[in-house]
Amino acid sequence: MDKSSALEYINQMFPNEASLSGVEPLMQKIQNEIRTVDAGILAAVRQQSNSGTKAKQDLAAATRAVEELMYKIREIKTKAVQSETMVQEICRDIKKLDFAKKHITTTITALHRLTMLVSAVEQLQVMASKRQYKEAAAQLEAVNQLCSHFEAYRDIPKIIELREKFKNIKQILKSHVFSDFSSLGTGKETEETNLLQQLSDACLVVDALEPSVKEELVNNFCNRELTSYEQIFEGAELAKLDKTERRYAWIKRRMRSNEEIWKIFPSSWHVSYRLCILFCKKTRKQLEEILGNLKEKPDVGTLLLALQRTLEFEDELAEKFGGGTQNREIGNEIEEIGRGANSSSSASDIRKKYEKRLAAHQQTDSEEKDGSKDLAVPGAGFNFRGIISSCFEPHLTVYVELEEKTLMESLEKLVQEETWDIEEGSQNSILSSSMQLFLIIKRSLKRCSALTKSQTLFNLFKVFQRILKAYATKLFARIPKGGTGIVAAATGMDGQIKTSDRDETVICYIVNSAEYCHKTAGELSESVSKIIDPQFADGVDMSEVQDEFSAVITKSLVTLVHGLETKFDIEMAAMTRVPWATLESVGDQSEYVNAINLILTTSIPALGSLLSPVYFQFFLDKLASSLGPRFYSNIFKCKQISETGAQQMLLDTQAVKTILLEIPSLGRQTSGAASYSKFVSREMSKAEALLKVILSPVDSVADTYRALLPEGTPMEFQRILELKGLKKADQQSILDDFNKHGPGIKQAQITPSVVPAAPVAPVVPSPNVAGLIASREDVLTRAAALGRGAATTGFKRFLALTEAAKDRKDGPFRKLFNP
Repeated sequence: MDKSSALEYINQMFPNEASLSGVEPLMQKIQNEIRTVDAGILAAVRQQSNSGTKAKQDLAAATRAVEELMYKIREIKTKAVQSETMVQEICRDIKKLDFAKKHITTTITALHRLTMLVSAVEQLQVMASKRQYKEAAAQLEAVNQLCSHFEAYRDIPKIIELREKFKNIKQILKSHVFSDFSSLGTGKETEETNLLQQLSDACLVVDALEPSVKEELVNNFCNRELTSYEQIFEGAELAKLDKTERRYAWIKRRMRSNEEIWKIFPSSWHVSYRLCILFCKKTRKQLEEILGNLKEKPDVGTLLLALQRTLEFEDELAEKFGGGTQNREIGNEIEEIGRGANSSSSASDIRKKYEKRLAAHQQTDSEEKDGSKDLAVPGAGFNFRGIISSCFEPHLTVYVELEEKTLMESLEKLVQEETWDIEEGSQNSILSSSMQLFLIIKRSLKRCSALTKSQTLFNLFKVFQRILKAYATKLFARIPKGGTGIVAAATGMDGQIKTSDRDETVICYIVNSAEYCHKTAGELSESVSKIIDPQFADGVDMSEVQDEFSAVITKSLVTLVHGLETKFDIEMAAMTRVPWATLESVGDQSEYVNAINLILTTSIPALGSLLSPVYFQFFLDKLASSLGPRFYSNIFKCKQISETGAQQMLLDTQAVKTILLEIPSLGRQTSGAASYSKFVSREMSKAEALLKVILSPVDSVADTYRALLPEGTPMEFQRILELKGLKKADQQSILDDFNKHGPGIKQAQITPSVVPAAPVAPVVPSPNVAGLIASREDVLTRAAALGRGAATTGFKRFLALTEAAKDRKDGPFRKLFNP
């Protein structure tokens, strides 16, 4: 412990004088501890002294043991060197003898093999001269194995001589075999019974020779077999397109008659397979010459019959030899066209479609990569389908022209026979001509896809596009012409259109049929893209055709709106002929409102039952966009309107609004009723606002007009004054005041409170602006009061009538209060 720690310890032990009495016992205790520690230290020192002495002794003993061990190791090493020297001296002569034995053994083996080779070559020479093919085949194998042992001695004269002799013998064998095979097919095989066995043995010799010999022999045999075929069908009599079927009959007959004879060839040679490939190539070449030499277009029937027989022959070969399997179920793809008209494509269908396209592309890539496969093996990459029939492709334009002519005639017949009605019990409201047209197109597609899936099918798809566009034109022409009203003016259509209930039904059928054609055209495009060759798939598109049918749908729906507009013409005219200026009291809704209601209740239910929700909603939107503004503008066509007349017209307006809001319920389609109701309420509220302006007092009419119709024009305002019955002199002062304040009331803009970049004077509204704001608030208050019927006694009478109508269970007024 340091000095400060010792002092702290003493102070801690003896904090006061009274504690000093314990000094003596503490000192005694410390002395005892000191003596104990000293005794321990002394014992440890003695023990350490004894341990050091023993350690020195052990170290000396270990050193001596190591020295003895090193001595013994050196002694053993010396004895080992002596032993190795002794062994080398003993084995020196034995090693020489071992090398000598190895060389002698190798020499004896080589000489023995050389003797065997010489003997085998001489025997093979004798066998070759005697045409002993079976024995020669086995001997060839033996000589080939013996020759492989002398690869290291190629430069030795004797080996060179033997190899050259063996080469000559193989050439002799080859010439004998080829000479014997030249007699095959000449009739000698029936005269000489052992000829077939001899040729079968010769095949063993060919297998033992180089692979090129077998290729040459098979090619010679196939060319010799087809020589007579070329001579027969190159003649003027049979070198015609209508004789194509006889070509395939000839090769099939030839293969049947020679089946037993050709069994002499080993099955691994695939002679029949190679013969059929060569036959197909020669046939294609001759057919190309025949088609190319035609001076005029070929007869379609003859051309298609030849192509059909060619395809059947290719299918037989593909089935027989297992090459070129079809990867797509064409029939199933075509049958799917036009089915499930009301169902949409699911995600799994879309995924399967693109998986098939990806698989088709991968298959094409794999075929290109495997192009180096041995085509001599059936199913190894050679595709019989198309090997001959593809030569017809450039000449099938006459077939496409015939299909187009037939389809166009069928279309004209379907349109002529179309009743423009739906059969009883039909599940859908689609014209029969639409469904029949796609059935005809499906049959045409089946015919063509059975013949070709290349350029001709693509050309036929273009024909389908033209046919469907022509049908869309026929549907377009059947829609009633003309138009009137705001929508018609916007679309640039002239004249009027009058549609009966029958016309409206036909138009709905046209809409449904165009929708069916739009959907089915897309399915047709997808099916063709799946079955056509991949290089044409990207060009298969029906978007233009679908646009044509979309235009038919739009024109039809707009025509429906035009037809209803025309029906409303009489009622709109009747509205202007009502003596609004002389009405004495407000009663039930006017007759023209009842007539409008009758028109809608007659037409809308039928339209709602025939049109799909999407197109019915489109029709409603068009109708609302037409009737609302038209009713508004028709108010200005009336003559003078008195206060009572304006009240009656306001009642009529609310009734018309109620009628329009009930249209979705009439059509039994309320899916999009919310947006439609909002649109109708907005359009009809303008007419209500206009009538409230007419009802307002003369002194506040300008302010009311600016407040309720802020987008109004001075000319419109002047016409309102005329409707109110004001004289020209009275109108002028009001117009001057109106023009002075502007056509609409706008709230004064207040500058936002932001910190300016430089000091500016505070903006204080001018007295005119303040007065304008106050004036606007007053006008709105008065207009609101007017809307509640608190302006005049006449309007109070109107309110009394409406209150009384609430308690009635029927009547035209009751409709205003139905929820």
